[in-house]
Amino acid sequence: MDVQMPEMDGLQATAAIRKGELESGNHMPIIAMTAHAMSGDKERCLEAGMDGYVSKPLRVDNLFSTIEEVLRTLAESKTLVSLPK
Repeated sequence: MDVQMPEMDGLQATAAIRKGELESGNHMPIIAMTAHAMSGDKERCLEAGMDGYVSKPLRVDNLFSTIEEVLRTLAESKTLVSLPK
């Protein structure tokens, strides 16, 4: 999820997705992708309901390890992961 998007930023989009999940019971993994790499930015994204965080410039190995970590954490917590069709 890009944190800086026009009209609705990634934090607002995450809040909307999480609100919808309350009704559906599903959980969509969300990883922040942002050039915001200052102290506290990662924490702000995680507090907003994102499951992971990667900063730009993007390093592919970091992205893949973050995806693996998020999916492993969700599997261990038995959180349902449902992708839209």
